[in-house]
Amino acid sequence: MTIRWQDYIEERKGVMMGKPVFKGTRLTVEQILGEMGSGMTDAELLDNYPTLRPEHIRAALLYAAAVLAMDQTIYA
Repeated sequence: MTIRWQDYIEERKGVMMGKPVFKGTRLTVEQILGEMGSGMTDAELLDNYPTLRPEHIRAALLYAAAVLAMDQTIYA
């Protein structure tokens, strides 16, 4: 099943200082990606964050890929 990250992730000024969050939650994409990077498994993420769904994890990865694909240089 193909998913679009836009269906699961949003930015709202009044929620978590405008950082990308999973729709309907205060859980940031940054937090989940950081946990994944430190070695947390999908099963552990789902156990630790009751509002998180498997689709959110996939959307977070797609979001990160989209951000990296932007035509901007972040290192000078």
